[in-house]
Amino acid sequence: MRREHRRALRGRRAATAVSACAALVLASLAIAARGQQPPRQLLAPLFQDHAVLQRDRPIVVWGAAVGGERVTVSLNGAQATGTADAAGRWTVTLPPMAAGGPYTLEARASSGTTQSATDILVGDVWVCSGQSNMEFSVAQSRGGALAAARAQNDRLRMLTVPHTAAPDPAERFEPTPAWQVATPQTVRTFSAACYYYALELQQTVPVPMGLVNASWGGAGIEAFIGESGLRGQRTFAGLLDVLRLYATDADAANQRFGTMWESWWRGHGAAAGEPWAPDDAGEWSDVPEPMRNWKTWGVPALAGHNGMVWYRRAFRLTPEQAARPASLSLGGIDEVDETWVNGRVIRNTFGWGNERTYGLPAGVLRAGDNVVVVNVLSTYDAGGMIGPADRIAVTLDDESKVPLGGGWRYRMVPLAMGRPPRAPWESVGGLTTLYNGMIAPMGRYGIRGVLWYQGETNADAPAGYEGLLASLMSSWRAQLGPDLPFLIVQLPGFGRVPTRPVESNWAEVREAQRRAVAADGHAGLVVTIDLGEQDDIHPTRKREVGVRLARVARHVVYGEGINPSGPVPLSASREAGRVVVTFGEVEGQLVTYSSAQAIGFELCGSARESCRFVTANVDANRVILPLAAAEQRASRVRFCWGDSPLCNLSDGSGLPVGPFEIPIR
Repeated sequence: MRREHRRALRGRRAATAVSACAALVLASLAIAARGQQPPRQLLAPLFQDHAVLQRDRPIVVWGAAVGGERVTVSLNGAQATGTADAAGRWTVTLPPMAAGGPYTLEARASSGTTQSATDILVGDVWVCSGQSNMEFSVAQSRGGALAAARAQNDRLRMLTVPHTAAPDPAERFEPTPAWQVATPQTVRTFSAACYYYALELQQTVPVPMGLVNASWGGAGIEAFIGESGLRGQRTFAGLLDVLRLYATDADAANQRFGTMWESWWRGHGAAAGEPWAPDDAGEWSDVPEPMRNWKTWGVPALAGHNGMVWYRRAFRLTPEQAARPASLSLGGIDEVDETWVNGRVIRNTFGWGNERTYGLPAGVLRAGDNVVVVNVLSTYDAGGMIGPADRIAVTLDDESKVPLGGGWRYRMVPLAMGRPPRAPWESVGGLTTLYNGMIAPMGRYGIRGVLWYQGETNADAPAGYEGLLASLMSSWRAQLGPDLPFLIVQLPGFGRVPTRPVESNWAEVREAQRRAVAADGHAGLVVTIDLGEQDDIHPTRKREVGVRLARVARHVVYGEGINPSGPVPLSASREAGRVVVTFGEVEGQLVTYSSAQAIGFELCGSARESCRFVTANVDANRVILPLAAAEQRASRVRFCWGDSPLCNLSDGSGLPVGPFEIPIR
């Protein structure tokens, strides 16, 4: 992520439990169930002024009332009545309606309580989700200032879901987001890819559009998958059990997760001992003062280190101090810490520079020598315990402090050790937490389709991404509809241009995205390999992304007879001493730019390191790869592989052939 964008994200805090506001809502429902004062709002928060409801399908509306009370909902001359259950929840279904409006949605309870939402449109509703490239605003995009200045579209409505993580599925968004009409003021900060998509789509689908942006920068896909999508994968079963425990007992969950963390370390770093142990005899070096980003210490090995570093600090307490209730403050940490005191797990927390303060359980501190040990994982940019020193201390219940701002020692962890497990209750790095807080509250709100732009975070460990993407789609469909279309934005180019065949995590994610879409009957792929920027993970050409998304939607969602996203590989076969790659969905014929040949083709053997660049000649909808002696045993064809490869193959549409790897048959 760009540094300025990352700094903007540092102040955000992930919710780890139901907020106080949500608690008040639940309390009001409980009061209603006992027959006392009804809640102030009958309609669920999604049904508010300026909302867009999904056309051409039954419209489900819900809300809260007194248990047993009848609620009648009316819209555009249609009416439906339901009864609140014992908890005060009610649901009704209105008949399908064609695109139109504005209308007034009214809910009337048998007690006489009413609530109305005005300026309601009926059209197509889209969920735009993913990480920072989906969050990336119109104002940040290329040409965004002019686009925002021209934005005045009453038939385009937007809602931005607040960043919320939760261990259990939430019933409502906290805080409540507002539907907004597209104006120069509201469009500036809205998702660029999402906005440009709707703007382009309205050129051929002239109906109202409702856009729900539910994105969070830096998020891994696992955080957006519902529990049903992860339970079937053995990798996550134990962590999901810990997450369930965390919802009711955070201390016990931290202890259980700490045991899992320590087991991971023993399995990967047995030779390094147990650095969290008070009597650890390993080699430690002095931390330069003041406490700050380890990349600025002047230690060459740490200058570009994105990984783990151990910190250790010994301190002494009197018997009286050790007996008092106390808390441990560690100052700011970037970005994940696992913390021990005297060998006992205390807490695991994620945050970009957020300060940590942990209550210490009774009996952890002792008279005489004590040891606090912190393992810090940083995956990008700044890393470590960053102070300030005066915020690092043990604070006793009488407000006296034992300063710990200096005297720390450290030990670097080799990158070969890999990365430790992430606590399942994390926001962007957790399991199901963002689904619970940002998708589950949508309930059965009518959705036409989903735009998904994510994968950068998972490029650190791309194995399994194909299955995770399939699980995301299935878990969302379980809630929002079985045939819900997904439009998947494939990762753009980012990083080094390869000068020889290389292995690439970014390429692996792109291939996983391609395969997941190819295996799904209700998904489409948006190729953006040519829209990236080598030195910026946030490319600014989001208008082009939106235009390509709209083209895919016209094919996948609306059934137009157009090729959705450029030529796609169908097969690779041996024919008379050459390999022939055949393409489908070709408009006209294949075209190469700036060369008579297609560049970026590789022939590969069974081993991952056995690929070679090869000559590639275009013949209508085929590419011919002559087989030299060194390639006779080739078993795979790769194209446009690497972090930021140069590729020049297209067709009459001008859309690029995307990266792929296919077997030779």
